[in-house]
Amino acid sequence: MRKIALTLIVSTLFVSSNAWAQAAAKETPHQAPRRMHTAVNPQQAIEEHQAWLRANAPKLIQDWAQLGRYRAANEAVAAPLKGEQRVVFYGDSITDGWKLETYFPGKPYVNRGISGQTTPQMLVRFRPDVVNLKPKAVVILAGTNDIAGNTGPMSIADIKANFEAMADIAQANGIRPVLCSVLPVHDYNERAARFAATRSMEQIKEINAFLREMAQRRGLVYVDYYSAMLDDKGLLRDDLADDGLHPNDAGYRVMVPLVEQGIAKALKPAPSRKR
Repeated sequence: MRKIALTLIVSTLFVSSNAWAQAAAKETPHQAPRRMHTAVNPQQAIEEHQAWLRANAPKLIQDWAQLGRYRAANEAVAAPLKGEQRVVFYGDSITDGWKLETYFPGKPYVNRGISGQTTPQMLVRFRPDVVNLKPKAVVILAGTNDIAGNTGPMSIADIKANFEAMADIAQANGIRPVLCSVLPVHDYNERAARFAATRSMEQIKEINAFLREMAQRRGLVYVDYYSAMLDDKGLLRDDLADDGLHPNDAGYRVMVPLVEQGIAKALKPAPSRKR
């Protein structure tokens, strides 16, 4: 049964990736995600992405949302001390690779990022990896892998619904969400061009516009990494991410003060009402 299930997942991911590729190929020049500055075969980039999906299929069948990644670590986390302003950083590889103790020394921040994850996976693990740690706030940074189709094709409506659901759960448990923009991408080298081939800048902008509107509508905090990291060509500054997607030290240094401001705003006590 397990072999059959694994085969089904591999087949589904392969078909999903092919569907994404066919849709991308039908885009008009005006609708195309973006121009490639580095010569790379888009089909080759898509095939490499399909190979990555197939390689990760066994992990998906064993623990689709990767609930086991932080299980032991969560059990070891003590209850917050009195007055502790605990914050969970929640997301994909960009969060996973963020060394919080280096960039936020002495802060009670907890990293619960998992490389490659999409918002539906994050929604499944939101309670054990966020709520049960009893933080005051959660910094949510996600969406780029949804666009890439890491767990199958995702509509923008699906992505929006997952962000709303995570915010619902957080607020229902007294946790203040900090919504972060999806980072831009660039294609200034061959490796970067391969990441960029599966991530539409137009979709990134659409999700960010939604997150900004959602924050305004629900009275939440929105952190705009996107605008701060663009170059004059409308792409991610090449000095901020060597591979066009994941921030390097310079990239994280740009992000740190922005998210610190967002966290401070989220944790600011609500003004007391006069009777």
